[in-house]
Amino acid sequence: MLTAIYWGVCALMLVLCAFELWTEKDFWKQATAAMVIVPLVLRVLNWK
Repeated sequence: MLTAIYWGVCALMLVLCAFELWTEKDFWKQATAAMVIVPLVLRVLNWK
């Protein structure tokens, strides 16, 4: 059960960061969001 909650939180954060990436105008904030998205994608896909 705890694994499902962790996966859900990671998926939610991934969606929010992707939304921030596409709506943000500042390049550096987009770059930061992209760097945060990479580990979240790996966690959601269960890659270690």
